[in-house]
Amino acid sequence: MAGSNEPIIRRYQGNPILTENDVPYPVETVHNAGVVRHEGQYIMLFRSHLRNGRSIIGLAESDDGFRFRVRPEPFITPAKNEPFAAYEEFGVEDPRICHIDGAYLITYSAYSRHGVRIALARTNDFEKVERMALITQADYRNAVIFPERFGGRYARLDRPHSESSPWSIWISFSPDLIHWGDSRVVIKPLPYHWDEMKIGPGATPIKTEKGWLNIFHGVFKTMNGAVYRLGAALHALDDPSKVLGVADEWILQPEDRWEVTGYVHNVVFTCGAVAEDDGSLKIYWGGADTVMCVGTAWIDDLIALCLNKPRPALGA
Repeated sequence: MAGSNEPIIRRYQGNPILTENDVPYPVETVHNAGVVRHEGQYIMLFRSHLRNGRSIIGLAESDDGFRFRVRPEPFITPAKNEPFAAYEEFGVEDPRICHIDGAYLITYSAYSRHGVRIALARTNDFEKVERMALITQADYRNAVIFPERFGGRYARLDRPHSESSPWSIWISFSPDLIHWGDSRVVIKPLPYHWDEMKIGPGATPIKTEKGWLNIFHGVFKTMNGAVYRLGAALHALDDPSKVLGVADEWILQPEDRWEVTGYVHNVVFTCGAVAEDDGSLKIYWGGADTVMCVGTAWIDDLIALCLNKPRPALGA
């Protein structure tokens, strides 16, 4: 376990693990990737900016979760057929992957002149992908689906892109993955705190003995621009709308040069984490919206931070 003076997330010494130079087709960035283990391999779905500024989603594979090989063609590009084409014309971004019901669900942000919506796709083998539905109106981002049903219903965390209840994490439920409701806010930014500007769910929640571990991002506005950091929260196993604890301290902040400087400065942003058999967690993050990085943490340390050093989930 991590000592009191050690970082809770230990950065991989080989970071960054994926850059634009590793991609066999022209892109300017590699970042904000969902990651899952499939048939003994780690599958990474990463976002890339093209040279026109719009985004696509590529696929990389790894035997060990650190060294990735990128496939020769992108995995998801903006749709050409309706109803998706009109809502993906500006790009597809920030995929998350959830394994449930024997398939892999992929949520991603669909950008267009109408705003940003969440699209849902499905694959069995990461060879073919099927678009299922657009599952939100505008403006929504950062949707992650829990890899388990609750009372027969699917659950997801998301972040409405709104100042009404400023950039908070909400939960919604669905009987069929298409129609969502019973929505409620579960975690809000905390005034004059490291996440006071906005928060949003990051990696697909990890099931532990003490609850669902939610690695999220929080943003703090400074005189030199915004800083994106990572935090942790724990949700009840039987009812994920109940938050057991939100860690008062961040678990990762921009420090390495490829996190401090890049396409968007001062950003660490996660869309994926993989639990290992030894009790550790591989956490993947985009550095400065430019490169992909990875680090490891002990799941028990993250849980302890949520339960022993909490802050109010819904603000002061």
